Amino acid sequence: MNRLFGSSASKKPKPTLQDAISSTDVRMASIEVKIKKLDAELGRYKEQMAKLRNGPGKNAIQQRALRTLKQKKMYEAQLATLTQQTFNMESAALTTENLRNTMATFDAMQVANKEMRKQYGKIDIDKIESMHYDMEDLLEQSNEIQEIMGRSYAVPDELDEADLEAELDALQLEEEEEGASYLTDLNKVPDFVDEPPVEVSDTPTPQAVKTSW
Repeated sequence: MNRLFGSSASKKPKPTLQDAISSTDVRMASIEVKIKKLDAELGRYKEQMAKLRNGPGKNAIQQRALRTLKQKKMYEAQLATLTQQTFNMESAALTTENLRNTMATFDAMQVANKEMRKQYGKIDIDKIESMHYDMEDLLEQSNEIQEIMGRSYAVPDELDEADLEAELDALQLEEEEEGASYLTDLNKVPDFVDEPPVEVSDTPTPQAVKTSW
C-alpha cells in the first residue's frame, strides 16, 4: 500500500514564505522580459505605420499593433499583481522576523531575570549594612588616631594675636636696650685708671723733636 499511494512521511515539506517570494520574483522577471519584447514589436509596427499610407496594409499592421498592445497591458497587470503580492509577503516575512526577535529577546530577559534572582538571593542585606557601619567606625577611629598623632607638644592650644604682638614688641625693645648699653660700656673709663685720658694732637711738640748732629 505504501508503494502505491506512498506514506505521509514521504510528503514534501510545505514551501516557506521565503520560497514563495523567490518563486514570485522569478515569474516577475519572466514577465518583464516578455513586456520588453512586446515593446520592441510595438516600436517596429509604429515605424511601419509611419511609412505607409492609409489603406489595407496599414490597417493590418495597426491590428497587429493593437493585439500586441493588449498583450502588453495584460502582462503589465500581472506584473503589478505579482509586485503587490511580493510586497505583502515581504512585509509578512519582516513582521515574522520581528516577532522572532522579540520572542528571543523576551526569552533572554527571562533567563537573565532568573539568574539575577539567584544571585541576589545569595546576598544578605543586613550583613552589607552591618559591614557599612563597621567601615564608618573604622574611618572615624582612623581620623581620631591621625588627630592624636598630629598634636603639638609644649605649645598652647589657643594663642591670642594681641599677646603675640605685645611679646614681639618687648623683644624688639630688649634688643634696642642691649645695643645702647653696649655702646655706653665702650665709652666708659676703666676702673684702674685714676686720671682721665689726655687728648693727643697730631702735630708734634718742639720737645719731641730731636736734632741730630
